[in-house]
Amino acid sequence: MAEQRMAERAQPAAKAVLRIDDLQVYYGESHALQGVSLTLKSGVLSVVGRNGMGKTTLCNTITGLKRARSGSIRLNGREISSLEPHEIHRLGIGYVPQGRRVWPSLTVDEHLRLAAGGRRDASWTVERVYQTFPRLAERRGNGGSQLSGGEQQMLAISRALLSDPKLLVMDEPTEGLAPVIVDQVERMLVTLGVEGEMAILVIEQNIGVATAISDQVAIMVNGRVNRIMDAKALAADRDLQQRLLGVGRHGEEVEAVSAAEVSEAREQLAEVYRIARGEEAGGVPGEPVASATGMYRPVTELPNRWNVPVTAMRQAAVEKARPAEDLSAVFHMPFAERIGRTVLVVGTFDTKGRELRFLADKLKALRIPVRTVDLSTSGKPAAVDVPASQVAAMHPGGTSAVFSGDRGASVTAMADAFARWVARERGIGGVVSAGGSGGTTLATAGMRALPVGIPKLMVSTVAAGDVGQYVGGADILMLHSVADVQGLNAITEAVLGNAAHAMAGMVAQLPSGDAWEQKRRTARPAIGITMFGVTTPAVQAVTRRLEASYDCLVFHATGTGGRAMESLGDSRLLTAFLDLTTTEVADMLVGGVFPATADRFGAAIRTGIPYVGSVGALDMVNFGPRESVPEKFRGRNFVVHNPNVTLMRTTRDENRAFGEWIGERLNAMNGPVRFLLPEGGVSLLDAPGKPFHDPEADNALFEALERTVRQTPQRRIERVRGNINDESFVEAAVAAFQSITPKLPRSA
Repeated sequence: MAEQRMAERAQPAAKAVLRIDDLQVYYGESHALQGVSLTLKSGVLSVVGRNGMGKTTLCNTITGLKRARSGSIRLNGREISSLEPHEIHRLGIGYVPQGRRVWPSLTVDEHLRLAAGGRRDASWTVERVYQTFPRLAERRGNGGSQLSGGEQQMLAISRALLSDPKLLVMDEPTEGLAPVIVDQVERMLVTLGVEGEMAILVIEQNIGVATAISDQVAIMVNGRVNRIMDAKALAADRDLQQRLLGVGRHGEEVEAVSAAEVSEAREQLAEVYRIARGEEAGGVPGEPVASATGMYRPVTELPNRWNVPVTAMRQAAVEKARPAEDLSAVFHMPFAERIGRTVLVVGTFDTKGRELRFLADKLKALRIPVRTVDLSTSGKPAAVDVPASQVAAMHPGGTSAVFSGDRGASVTAMADAFARWVARERGIGGVVSAGGSGGTTLATAGMRALPVGIPKLMVSTVAAGDVGQYVGGADILMLHSVADVQGLNAITEAVLGNAAHAMAGMVAQLPSGDAWEQKRRTARPAIGITMFGVTTPAVQAVTRRLEASYDCLVFHATGTGGRAMESLGDSRLLTAFLDLTTTEVADMLVGGVFPATADRFGAAIRTGIPYVGSVGALDMVNFGPRESVPEKFRGRNFVVHNPNVTLMRTTRDENRAFGEWIGERLNAMNGPVRFLLPEGGVSLLDAPGKPFHDPEADNALFEALERTVRQTPQRRIERVRGNINDESFVEAAVAAFQSITPKLPRSA
C-alpha cells in the first residue's frame, strides 16, 4: 500500500524546497558535519545512519539551533544559514525534535491552540489535527506529562504541522513508539508526501519506515552523506544495511556456541538464590557460607537484572555521583558561534518580575529578539523562557545545591550554575539585568563567563559603589538605577528604558560571526602583556619591538588587570602571554590591595597558549594611604608612591612563598613556557642604590622557582643579567617570546 501511494506522488517541482551545499559544522574543534550537500525538491527524503553520524546536528543546523561555520542552506532559494531559529520558523520550517519536548504543564488543547496562533486561512487547524489523530481529541484536556510516548509524539508532530510549514524536519519520529503507533506515523508521512503540501526531511533509525515513506534515502557516515540511493534497493540490500548502518543480520543469524559455554549456562540456570536475613546473614565475620550441594548461593540482597554484586552496583553509583571533571575544553565554543542577536534578560523574576518584563518589552519594541532567564532561588514558578530550575540543573551538585533553603549558599550556587549555563549558550547578542545586590551578584557571574565583546549591562543601585567584585575582568557596563529597582515609576521606567536602548544600540553594531572571523583572520595576532609603573620601561621597549607584527594589549597589574587578560585568554582572543609583571601574587599572599585570585595563570593552564613570564614588581606589596597599612607591618621598608598608594618591600620568606606558589602554577601549564629571572632587580625600585634593592630577597625568590619548577624542553626558567627594565632583559624577553611563538597564526 505504501509503495502504491508513493507511485502516485506528484512530479518534483523545478525549484528545490531545501538545498544544502558544503555544510561545515563544528562543536568546538570537533568536525560534526563535513561538507554535507542535499537537495529536497518535494515529497519525503529519509536520512539514515548509525548513532553519532551527525543526523541530529543536521536537523539543528537547518532549524537554526546550531550555527554552521560555513556552507549554504536555502529554503525556496533564500539563504537561511545566518538566521535565528524564530526567523527560520517564520519562513516556513517546522521541527519535530528528537525526544518530543512537549510542555508538561500545558494540556493537549493548549499546546495546539498556542501553536495555531489564531491564523484564519491556515491549511492545518486544530480541528484537522483532531481528525488526523483522534487519540489527541480524546486526551485534549490532559497535560503533556500525562500522555504516553506515542501520544506525545502525535502532539509534537501536530504542533509542527499547525505552523503550515513548507518544510517539515523530523528527528527520529518513531523512536520508542509501539508498533501500532509506528504504523500510524508511517501512514501519515506517506499521506503528507502524496498530498504535496510540504516537503519532509525525516531522520530515522527504523530502516523499514525510512524506506517505506520515501523514494530516496540518504545515508550519513561520519558527518558526510555517503550516498543517496533508491529506497527499494536499500530495503533489499541487507549486506549494505549491515556495512553502513549496523543492521540487517543480527536478527537472523545466530553465532555458534561451544559445548563448554552450554554447560556453563546450564549450571548458572540451575543455581538457586537463598536469601539470608537478620542473624542468619551474619555467620562468622569475614567467612563465606558454603553450600553442601554447591548449588546454593547464600546472599543478603535480592538478585538484580544486571547479575552483578550489589556492592559493585553501589560503588558504581557513588562514582557516577561524583562531580564531573572540568569539561570546558571539550565544550569550548568558537567566539563566532557565540555571537547572535538575541538578548538575554536575566534576573530574579520572583521579586523583580515586573521590572524585568518591562525591560524585555522595551527591547522587543525595538525589534530585538529576547529570552527571559529566571535566576531566583525561591523555587517559585515564573513565566519565563528559561526557568530557574533549568539554570540550576547546570550546577555540579544539581538543583538541590541551589534550592537549599540557605539564602547565601543558594545565591552562590545559582551564580555558579548561571555561569556554567550561559557559557554553553550560543547566538547571544547581549545580556542585561536589573536588580539589587543579590540580583547583581547572580547576573554578573554569568556576564563574566562570556567573552569580551558581547554586550553586558547591569542596572543596579550598587553601580554607585565599589563594583570591582561584580565586574572583575569583564567588560560589564554598570548603570546606576538611582531609585531602587522595586516597582515601576517615573525614575525606574526612564532608567530601564535607557538601558534597553543602550543594549539595542550595542547589539546593532555587533558584527556577525562570519564578519568577526574575517576580521580576526586579517588582524594582527593579539598578545597580553602585564605592566606596573615600576616595569613600564621594559614593557614599552618590548612593545616597540613586537607591535609591527602583534597587537600588543597592555594590562595594568592591579588584580583586575590580570583577570581581564586571563579572560581574554580563555576566550581565545589572545595568541600568547607576555606576563612580565606578576606582582598581583604578592598582594594575594601577603594581603595587599591589588591581589590576584587563586586562578592566576589559569588561562595559560587551560588553553596551552604560549606563555612568557617574569617576576616583575614582586619586590612590593601595595596598600592605600600610609595610615591604612596594617599595624603588623609598621616596621617594614615603605615607599610612599603617592598620597593614595603605599608600597612595602617584600621579605626573603615572602619571596620564597611567591616562588613556590608561582612554580606550582607553571608546572600545571601544558603549553610552551619560558620564565625569566632578572638578577639585577625586579623593578625600578629594586635597582642598585634604590630603596627596595635587596639581592638576597630576590635570590630567595629565584631559588624557590628553580627548585619548584619541573623544567623540561618545553618549560624552562632562565636567569638574565641586569634589571628587568634594562636592555639585556628586554632582548631576552623578546628572544624567549619568539622562540616559542615562531609562526603564530593570524587568528586564535
